[in-house]
Amino acid sequence: MYAFVTGPLAWLAFGIFFIGLIVRAVWYIRGLDWRADRVAYTEHFGAGMKGAFRSILHWIVPFGSHSWRFYPGMTILFFVFHFCLLFTPIFLGAHNMLLMERWGFSLPAISDTTGDLLTVILLVAAVFLILRRIALPEVRILTTAYDYLLLAITVAPFVTGFLAFHHVGDYHFWLITHILSGELWLIAVPFTKLSHALLFFLSRAQLGMDYGIKRGGMKGRGLAW
Repeated sequence: MYAFVTGPLAWLAFGIFFIGLIVRAVWYIRGLDWRADRVAYTEHFGAGMKGAFRSILHWIVPFGSHSWRFYPGMTILFFVFHFCLLFTPIFLGAHNMLLMERWGFSLPAISDTTGDLLTVILLVAAVFLILRRIALPEVRILTTAYDYLLLAITVAPFVTGFLAFHHVGDYHFWLITHILSGELWLIAVPFTKLSHALLFFLSRAQLGMDYGIKRGGMKGRGLAW
C-alpha cells in the first residue's frame, strides 16, 4: 500500500495538480476580453505589465496594500497560515527523504522540531480562521459548508502527519492517511476554490494591468475604456 500511494498514486495526484492548474490558467486568460475585462496584451504592454507586477507585489507583502491594513490581526493570521501551509511540506525533512528515495533529489530540510512548531502554528491559525468566519457578519454570510470542507481538506495532511510522526495510535494507518490526504489536496486544488493558489496571481495581474495603463497616463489614447 505504501509503495502504491507514494508511487503511481502520487504521480497521478501531481499530474492532475499541475495539468489542472495549467488548464485553469489557459481558461482564465482566454476567457478575458480586452474591452470587457480591460486587459491589454498588446496595446501599452509595458505599462500593463508594470501595473500587473506592482499589484501582485503589493498583495503578497504583508500590509503592502490598503486592504491588508484594514484588519491587521487578520492579515498577520492570513500570512502566517499560508506561509506554514507552503513552507512546511516543501522543506520538511521526511518529505525530502521521500523525494530522494522516489525521484532522486531533495531540497534543504528543516528540523523535525521546526516542522512540529510550524504545524501547530498552522492548526492554531486554522482555528482562528474558522472563528473569523463565524464572528464577522460580512464573512459569515458568504460562508457555506463547502468552505469548511475545503479548510478540512487543507489541514488534514498536517493533522495526520503530526499524529503519524508522534506515533499516536496506529502509525501505519496515520502515515497512509497522511499521504492520501495530501494527494487529495493536490487533486482538489484545480477543481475548487483552492485554485486561488494560481488564480489570485492572475486576477491581481488583470487588475494591475487596468490600473497600470490608465493611471500610467494611457487613458484616452485609443482605448475603448
